[in-house]
Amino acid sequence: MDIRTDLAVEQIQTDDIPAGVTVTSRGEAFSITEIVIPDDSFRGTLGKGRGRYITLESGDLSRFSDEYEEMAEEIAAELRKLIPEGEVLVVGLGNRDITPDAIGPRIAEKVLATRHLRDELTDEEAGFLTSLRRVSSVAGGVMGQTGIETAELVRAVCTEIKPAAVIAADALACSDVSRLGTTIQICDSGISPGSGVANARRELSQVQLGVPVIAVGVPTVVDMHTIVRSLTGRDIGAELPNMLVTPRDIDRLTERASQLIAFGINLALQPTLSFADVQALF
Repeated sequence: MDIRTDLAVEQIQTDDIPAGVTVTSRGEAFSITEIVIPDDSFRGTLGKGRGRYITLESGDLSRFSDEYEEMAEEIAAELRKLIPEGEVLVVGLGNRDITPDAIGPRIAEKVLATRHLRDELTDEEAGFLTSLRRVSSVAGGVMGQTGIETAELVRAVCTEIKPAAVIAADALACSDVSRLGTTIQICDSGISPGSGVANARRELSQVQLGVPVIAVGVPTVVDMHTIVRSLTGRDIGAELPNMLVTPRDIDRLTERASQLIAFGINLALQPTLSFADVQALF
């Protein structure tokens, strides 16, 4: 039985790292693991293609930490390593009407959109705002709501505004219950929405969009078959009913995790702003 997970760190056993793959650790506010996969030949064994996969692990993200500012700054520092210069489009993936899937849209609505400022305001009216990086955000819903593949929508927006990069935010799936709502993954390999719950849509990647795609997300679901397998080591028959499990405080997790990640994205995209500046925007 395949393990349903979006997390690269769950695909690699630390005592059996494949040749060519590198794993490093660091971090202060978070425990950070970075996995670098050199090429696409590992897709068959690891389920992941070429890219950098950065996992940030902490306590429960549904609770405010005394290190909240440090956590936001650390997320920003990791994102900055992957984001090129130039205009950025932030895309919130998922369905805002389904709480475990609402992480992406809630992140997108908290991102500071600045692309319009130079067109709408004079230099005197905008002041320092004109010096900010051009950023736009969109959360277009899911195909069941719109009839449009998310990848089609994002590609159309990219064709029109021509960003230098896309940041795609989404809810993820994990296989280890301890990572549910405690982990953030950042990667530069793009994302296939819904892949962790066996409902993969067309991928968002540099190949598809023509610009780098940085994906960021939090695992909010784990399927019951995976839980049973991890606890017992036994496979569950595919004919048996399965279900997705979320934390009981999923409302609070979705709201607080999306705010923390949005803080990190804003700090990464607008390095002239302090944490206090970003905080004042909410």
